[in-house]
Amino acid sequence: MIELRNLSKQFTTIDGPVEALKHINLTVQDGDIYGIIGMSGAGKSTLVRCINMLEKPTEGSVLMDGRDMGTLSEKELRQARRQITMIFQGFNLLMQRTCLKNVMLPLRFGGTDRNAAEKKAKELLELVGLPDKANSYPAQLSGGQQQRVAIARALATEPKVLLCDEATSALDPKTTHAILDLIREINKKLGITVIVITHQMSVVQEICNRVAILEHGTVVEEGTVTEVFANPRAQATRNLINPADTDNDSVFPEGGQRIRVIFNGAIASREPLIAKMAVDCNILASILGASTRSVGDKAYGYILLDIPGTPEELAKAVSYLSKTPDVTVQVEAEYAAKEGKE
Repeated sequence: MIELRNLSKQFTTIDGPVEALKHINLTVQDGDIYGIIGMSGAGKSTLVRCINMLEKPTEGSVLMDGRDMGTLSEKELRQARRQITMIFQGFNLLMQRTCLKNVMLPLRFGGTDRNAAEKKAKELLELVGLPDKANSYPAQLSGGQQQRVAIARALATEPKVLLCDEATSALDPKTTHAILDLIREINKKLGITVIVITHQMSVVQEICNRVAILEHGTVVEEGTVTEVFANPRAQATRNLINPADTDNDSVFPEGGQRIRVIFNGAIASREPLIAKMAVDCNILASILGASTRSVGDKAYGYILLDIPGTPEELAKAVSYLSKTPDVTVQVEAEYAAKEGKE
């Protein structure tokens, strides 16, 4: 288990001190695939570097299985870091070495003899699906293949924790999906705890069981992916979930009643939910905006609706739509504010 307790990090610049992290408190359980998400400058990379103590926190502590990483000697810290390995957006492979030798590298640094290191490296290349690339050089591989080699190298020391720092940001969607599948398989097969640092909510949705939203160095929301996606409380979370959304009054009809229908893994159906509501309840909703996508047979995203008529008809629509499994309905704040003034 990893615990971050009151973790803060301050940097000194020519313009004065900068607080990169402010009083972070998080717990990552063994076996989690835990997402830490935020926009550029939120403090994600600083946070991940504090977890493995490449950056020493200004305040607070990082505990690994109850052991305070900040109290370790340099030798103890080097040993501890073998249990917390990283993969990066840029892969960080040595281009002058073959894939096999890249994977062997941490083993050789750790004192493993050449034959044993080679045997282990070949097993790891097999695990990531690249047994035929042992003698190839990174430049001969695609981006997805290079990341697989980087994952194999990260697994060489048999870590307890794998840190993924924007590990799929440089990859196309199809390759990203394949890499996330591999990480999920490794998590399940080897029991490795995974911490995913990303700015992409789609990555969190696909692979993580818990997520923390970081904004300006502060955790503004934390919970299961299902809870956070279904009922985002912080504006930063809503911005990440619905990047195409807008609060422009031009899309909010005068006197209208706006609701957001959020799909959080609802089973996709051939029968349109909004059309069905029109038939069953005689409520003709106008679609103001939408951002939905399917993962397998499940739907994620939202539809923004204007419900004409009286507040009673609004309540009827909310009640009807809320009965659908894995669907959450929210009355938009703008409407609630207008109702309160009347």
